Amino acid sequence: MSVDRIALGLAALGRPAYINLGRDGALPPVRDVDSMRAATFAVLDDAYAAGVRHVDVARSYGRSEEFLAGWLAERGHAGVEISSKWGYAYVGEWRLDAGVHEVKEHSAIRFATQWAETLALLGDRVGLYQVHSLTVDSPLFTDEPLLEALAELAANGVAVGFSTSGPAQADAIERAFALEVAGRPVFSAVQSTWNVLEPSAGPALAAAHAAGNRVLVKETLANGRLAVEAPAAVRELAAAHGTGPDAVAVAAVLANDWVDRAVIGPASPAQLAANLRAARLDLTAEERESLAAPAEDPGAYWRHRSSLEWD
Repeated sequence: MSVDRIALGLAALGRPAYINLGRDGALPPVRDVDSMRAATFAVLDDAYAAGVRHVDVARSYGRSEEFLAGWLAERGHAGVEISSKWGYAYVGEWRLDAGVHEVKEHSAIRFATQWAETLALLGDRVGLYQVHSLTVDSPLFTDEPLLEALAELAANGVAVGFSTSGPAQADAIERAFALEVAGRPVFSAVQSTWNVLEPSAGPALAAAHAAGNRVLVKETLANGRLAVEAPAAVRELAAAHGTGPDAVAVAAVLANDWVDRAVIGPASPAQLAANLRAARLDLTAEERESLAAPAEDPGAYWRHRSSLEWD
C-alpha cells in the first residue's frame, strides 16, 4: 500500500457545515473564513508532507477551491494533481444554520458558469473536472449542448468525469460511460461511493476500470460513520492491527485493485494521520471477506445518509 493512491478531499474543510460525523472538536471552535482557511492549510501541509499529491474539491464545497489556490500560491508546491466538480452551487452563505446549503443543476449554463469560476481560481492546474452527483434521472443524459460542451473540454486536454450518488449508482455509471459525442466517449473517469457499508457499485466500477477509465472512490468512511460508529467487524480488525477503524475502512477501499484513488476527507491533521495509517495496512483475503458482513441494503444506506444533519 502507498499514499500515492490516496487523494485528499476538502468537503469537510471548505465550508463551516457538512454532514460528516466526527467534525466536532476537530475543527476550530469558531468556524469563520480565516479559521477554516488556516485549518485547511494545516491539513494540506501535513498531507503534502506525507506524500499525498492529489486534492479533490468542488464548486459546492464552499471556499475549497479558493483555499486550495491560496495554499498553492503561498507554498509554491508543484506536482499537485487537482480534481474538481461542477453541478452543485454553494448557497449556505457561510452559516451553520442555513436552511439550504447547496443547490443542484446539471445544465450547460451551470457548467459554463462554474468552469469559468474554477478556471479563475485554479487555472490550468485542474486535470479532472467532474459532473457532481450524476444520477440516472439527470437531464444531462439528453442535453446535447451540455454533452458537446463537456466533449469540447475533454478535447482541450482536461479529463472529464462524473461522480455518483444514490442506490442506483451502478446504473448511472454504465449509462454515463455509454455516452458519446462524434463517436468519442464523453467521460473517462468516475468518482463513486464505495465503502464496507455500501459496496453495491463495486462491479460497475471494476468494469469501468477494466475498460480503461479512471476510478476514484469517495465517502470511504461513509461520512464518518465508519470512524465514529463502526460496526463490530471493522472494530475487531482495527483492534487486531492496533489501529483505528477509519484506517481499516480506507484499507478496505485500497484493497480493490480497480481503485485508482481513495478520497479521504479529514477535518484536522489528527484525523488525516489516522486515515493515512491505511497505507501501511495490508488486509488478508480472510480479513477482507469478514468486512462483507456490515454491508447494508443500498436503499437503507442512502436513506440514512439523507437523514444526516448539516452541522
